[in-house]
Amino acid sequence: MSHAADLTMPDWITPAEAAHFKTTPSYAETRAWLERLEAAAPQTIKLKRFGTSPEGRDLMLVIAASGAEFTPEAARQSGKQILLVQAGIHAGEIEGKDAGLMLLRDLSVTNRLPHLLDHAILLYEPIFNVDGHENSSPYHRINQNGPEAQGFRATAQNLNLNRDYLKADAPEMQHWLAMFAEWLPDMFVDVHTTDGADYRYDLTWYTEDWGTLDPAVKAWQDIALKQRVFPQVEKHSFFDGVRGVETHPHLLAPYLELKDHHDIGKGVANFGSGGRFSTGYVTLHNRSALLVETHMLKSYEVRVRATYDLLAEILTEFNAHPGELRHAVDQADRTTIARVTTAGAQLPLVFSTTTKPEPFDLRGVAFTHTHSDISDDSWVHYDPAKPKDLQIPFWRDLVPGKHVTLPAAYLVAAGWPQVMQKLAQHGLKFERLGKATSLDVERYWLDDPHWSDKPFESRLMLNKFSSRSEKARMDFAAGSVLVTLDQRAANVAVNLLEPEAPDSLLAWGFLNAIFEQKEFGDARVVEQLARDMLARDPKLTAEFESRLKHDAAFAANPEARLDFFYRRSPWYARQNIGLYPVARLDAAALAAARAAQQ
Repeated sequence: MSHAADLTMPDWITPAEAAHFKTTPSYAETRAWLERLEAAAPQTIKLKRFGTSPEGRDLMLVIAASGAEFTPEAARQSGKQILLVQAGIHAGEIEGKDAGLMLLRDLSVTNRLPHLLDHAILLYEPIFNVDGHENSSPYHRINQNGPEAQGFRATAQNLNLNRDYLKADAPEMQHWLAMFAEWLPDMFVDVHTTDGADYRYDLTWYTEDWGTLDPAVKAWQDIALKQRVFPQVEKHSFFDGVRGVETHPHLLAPYLELKDHHDIGKGVANFGSGGRFSTGYVTLHNRSALLVETHMLKSYEVRVRATYDLLAEILTEFNAHPGELRHAVDQADRTTIARVTTAGAQLPLVFSTTTKPEPFDLRGVAFTHTHSDISDDSWVHYDPAKPKDLQIPFWRDLVPGKHVTLPAAYLVAAGWPQVMQKLAQHGLKFERLGKATSLDVERYWLDDPHWSDKPFESRLMLNKFSSRSEKARMDFAAGSVLVTLDQRAANVAVNLLEPEAPDSLLAWGFLNAIFEQKEFGDARVVEQLARDMLARDPKLTAEFESRLKHDAAFAANPEARLDFFYRRSPWYARQNIGLYPVARLDAAALAAARAAQQ
């Protein structure tokens, strides 16, 4: 596809095109250009605000719809498939913004892409991390070839939005979650720029093919994206406005995460994703998700053009095969809702990279390794002028390492409003108990917690703990909430509430207080308690004497010796230290909980 025509329409040349892709427009310039486009094409383009950043900037959402379907209700009623494209979540990686301006123009005022909105509605976030975008400098992206200045990776609160989808600490993310739940697009594309090695590909991609992804959605991705869209993008050549020539077709590859960042020859692996990332989160909602990573060392123009052509081909796919993806996601939703009726239904929680790599034919460039006297390590040198093909191992697949058997519902104790707030932010449905009730449930006891020794995304993560479950009868106060799994977003609920999920609320530190002891015994009191317990319990006496004999540190620690008895007393047990405040209910317990509210 040639873009020579862009430069013959001065009224609609985008700021990046006008600068020959040496620079990218500011937030104000981007907004002004979009407002002008909306004014010129009011029946096709609508610019809306879906939230406000901590520094007071509007989070912009552009809706492109040939039939003026500018509300979620109108969009769903139209039957058209909805594509959400996100740019600038990492504000220095901004190709998606400039490609999006060009695409919106060509879908509306220039009519270069006729009919691509006949069966699709495009939702476009030009800049998600708006505050980071305005924190612009030539010194933010040391690995990247242009534009001359780039925005910053993190927000004004120094949060990486692409680690925040499940914990949702950032105000921007909380606004995004509300927007996503309102529109519920069929497909999501998140546009980034790589770091890492040099090679000939100008665009790499990642699809969420593992984990919770429904087979119907995976089948659509395997056919529509991998067999139709990606090969078609590779047929595109484009006009290089700087050199005034038609240049090479695009080259695409799966996302190349190096096993050894010194040596691409040692292979690449699946980076693992998960619910903290954009595409991993969208997959939990049974939607198709595509990560786009343009190659940092290609010119900014090449990266923007590759993004433009990919997005145009996705819309072309929607137009050529209307309704296919919508059918797949609707089927996935039905499967998720019905799954709770299947006894023993399981969901994978934790994944690891396969130990069995596949051969991958890399279209790379020549490289050498030399010893560095500075780092005392290997220093890699790439020569992009010398193409080099080589076959490398690709650890492509993810293997589930832990599954959880799904309950009929979770019951969150009334004293934990922060958990309920997160459920609401993710659009999950729940029922609040109006009366106190007693139920037979499954509950978790957690112990031996180990937290990270430094913050990650503003939180000290809980990295390790022990866990056991038991059946018990528990009392729940009015205001406790039932989260049933017969809902479309059930996978989100499981990943928030199962303690061993990698991005659970527990893992992110929302429930640290359950491990804290609040009452303590004075030594003089526990001395007598210990004597009374030893006199009553020969087994306890044997256990204590064995511990003294085999654990020198314990034997030498008076506080630990007294704590041995206090921890086995009802005074300690009554504090419920380590009791996870989210219980699991089977179908009978769920029915009993509802009946108790009558």
